[in-house]
Amino acid sequence: MTTGAIPAQKAPYGVTVEAGRTYWWCACGRSKKQPFCDGSHKGTGLNPVQYTAAATAEVWLCGCKATKAQPLCDGTHNTL
Repeated sequence: MTTGAIPAQKAPYGVTVEAGRTYWWCACGRSKKQPFCDGSHKGTGLNPVQYTAAATAEVWLCGCKATKAQPLCDGTHNTL
């Protein structure tokens, strides 16, 4: 069964990431560990997005799940 993504929140998540570390961003909006995947997407037809940090820094990961720049926020939440 395929179902669409649901917004986890209408704002991005500010997260400090570590250089070289891989993260899995929740694309479905159902994870209880937002903004990261906890496997809740099973059965939705959606998959998490792999993100490998280029540098240790704060990044803004999309919370509305509508960004065109997955997993990073592109401001789409401002139009929802």
